[in-house]
Amino acid sequence: MQKKFTPESDLENLHLLMELTHASALERYTTIREGKPGLLVQHIQQLTLTQNGIGTEKVFDFFKQEVVPHLHAGAGPRYLGFVTGGSTPASMLGDFLTTIYDQNTFGFNDTAAPGIEKQALSYLKEILGVAPSYFGTFVTGATQANFVNLAIARQWCGKQKGINVAQEGLSNLKIKIVGATPHSSAYKSISMLGLGKQNIDVIDTLPSRERMDVGALKKYLEKNQEHAIIVLASSGTVNTGDFDDLVEIAELKKRFNFWLHVDGAFGAFAACSPERAQLMQGINEADSITVDAHKWLNVPYDSAMQFTKHKELQAEVFQNSAAYLATQQFNEFFHYTPENSRRWRGLPTWFSLLAYGKNGVRNIIETNCTLAYQLGEWIKQSNQYQLLSPVHLNIVCFTLQPETTKENIQHWLDAVRDDGRVFFTPTVYKGKPAVRAAFSNWMTNEEDLRIIQQTLEKFSLKNV
Repeated sequence: MQKKFTPESDLENLHLLMELTHASALERYTTIREGKPGLLVQHIQQLTLTQNGIGTEKVFDFFKQEVVPHLHAGAGPRYLGFVTGGSTPASMLGDFLTTIYDQNTFGFNDTAAPGIEKQALSYLKEILGVAPSYFGTFVTGATQANFVNLAIARQWCGKQKGINVAQEGLSNLKIKIVGATPHSSAYKSISMLGLGKQNIDVIDTLPSRERMDVGALKKYLEKNQEHAIIVLASSGTVNTGDFDDLVEIAELKKRFNFWLHVDGAFGAFAACSPERAQLMQGINEADSITVDAHKWLNVPYDSAMQFTKHKELQAEVFQNSAAYLATQQFNEFFHYTPENSRRWRGLPTWFSLLAYGKNGVRNIIETNCTLAYQLGEWIKQSNQYQLLSPVHLNIVCFTLQPETTKENIQHWLDAVRDDGRVFFTPTVYKGKPAVRAAFSNWMTNEEDLRIIQQTLEKFSLKNV
């Protein structure tokens, strides 16, 4: 008779399973520098699902042998594709404890977990220079943060026209949405909110920049004063890490009535660096702000934050009522995000901030920015590559020499990925096929920069 495997039998052997987990964590952290930051995975073996199971130990063995070799070192120091960050040891511990204690953070009347998240949000506002009066919550990522904030903005727009969108729907409400370099997640959020991607109007940027032309924005606002308007500002653009001038945009709010949303998914952490903090001047004029913890703060997926000045409007949108629920006072987060339940998402952030302090975050930001600047200077001197934009923060945007195509860029990226030392992603900058190198990992150092430069020397366009 086949043995039956149950959670109860695993509990008896929990010390053995924890030893396997402990050994796996140590191996991951001590070997991640040697791991390939990008992999092309075409096939993963699939086991047959049996009636009684095969036991956790055998599943773990299969995972180690057949799955782990196909997992990239995207949380390592030379993954320069997306702004991914990684997981500091403190945040890893916080995430592990999140699973062990398995708290639903929406119940203020039965657990301390939501209170710890409130502390983490308070610490975040302090290091980001966001006023204490802003209300905030943890969500899955920047996309969800943008969705929540733009849902509040939609409610505000309705109120300007005497419509309660949460109760009445969009009706005939016409909303204008405008930005210079909106992130793709803004388009996705606008789509989910029923506002229509085609209704985002894109205005000009300054020459050789991704910064919004505030003069062009002023003209746009003058022509559309009869509409409810949402302005999408960027604090850290995807291609070049450029910033819109929040101070100048905020000045327009004195004359024009619009909602200012700032997407600072990774760029908001510039506030932690004294040399770059001026980029975030004017942030407290925003009606809503998006920040992502699993990017530059280097906590595990998934963790982001949304902040707003308009808590009451947020409650109008996301209020959830049921007989079995306690009062709003005791289930505050429950009534302010799309989720009705979730894991203790803020604990890794709380751990990391308290463990490393303000200077710990500052060191990650400044090291990444310095390395990005140095790579940009190296590319300037190269006759194989062309720097397409000044390095504003932590992203280097460049292309291959001589003039190249999208197909050549992808061929080059595939060759670099398969080499196994560095990983980049493609983009298009002002019509030119290009490459992004985004520095965001806490482990990345000068030795990694040397390896990156060696890789670029090896894979010039003529050598691919």
